[in-house]
Amino acid sequence: MSRVIVAPKVKDDFDRIFDFLLGHAPEYASQRIGAIVAAIDVLALSPLIGRPVALGQRELIISTGASGYLALYRFDPAQDTVYVLAVRSQREQQYKP
Repeated sequence: MSRVIVAPKVKDDFDRIFDFLLGHAPEYASQRIGAIVAAIDVLALSPLIGRPVALGQRELIISTGASGYLALYRFDPAQDTVYVLAVRSQREQQYKP
């Protein structure tokens, strides 16, 4: 099982997503955040499940009903570690710096 390390800035991503959901679909906010966390946990068992993107990174597609999210991560096989770098809604144009 791979180790999963979440970058500190991902907390800001979760805060942004949660705030948006509270304003638009408060009844689903906690459930959606839980689904994102559960999907990220899968990376411990299947670190190559995400699609390859630029710079050796991968992107995990997280479906949550009508909308979805993307988790940007990098897998280091030498250390058997997944580094989760960012999370965003599929509707956002890019990851927040």
